[in-house]
Amino acid sequence: MQTQHGLNLTQVGWPLVAIYLLSDVGSIAGGWLSSLLIARGLSVNVSRKLAMTACALCVIPIVRVYQGMALWPTVLIIGLAAAAHQGFSANLFTTASDMFPGNAVASVAGLGGMAGGIGGMLIAKIVGYVLQQTQSYLIPFLICGFAYLIAVLVLHALAPRLRPAEFPGAR
Repeated sequence: MQTQHGLNLTQVGWPLVAIYLLSDVGSIAGGWLSSLLIARGLSVNVSRKLAMTACALCVIPIVRVYQGMALWPTVLIIGLAAAAHQGFSANLFTTASDMFPGNAVASVAGLGGMAGGIGGMLIAKIVGYVLQQTQSYLIPFLICGFAYLIAVLVLHALAPRLRPAEFPGAR
């Protein structure tokens, strides 16, 4: 915001408010969408994956932000991506309770959070390296734009039916 639009910390308030409000809406809408699809008779598998795919598609416009555009279109695109992220994560976290018994959900969510933290550390290092080499935000924004679609594909490959996990010897 400072480099592209000349905003300092005292001027960035309303754009940040807009981004965070959109993020809030996305969190609620993502959970609502999968619940609506389930209520309409779709399976949990299809409902969650459709909701996550819709969210993943809403992140793609973030790729345009690196090119520089007017302030409010930039804010709205970032807000849409933040909303989609929240909707995606709401459904992703719920898959743990869809697939694992109640006494394992916290552990599974914790492992997922740890993996996310490690991924965050790695991507920060990668982005720093890419910026040093290319002097461009194109690659980081491409990664951001398509990571969620890749995540849906990986989820589908690992759990094609989102059925409850079966543990040998467990009752």
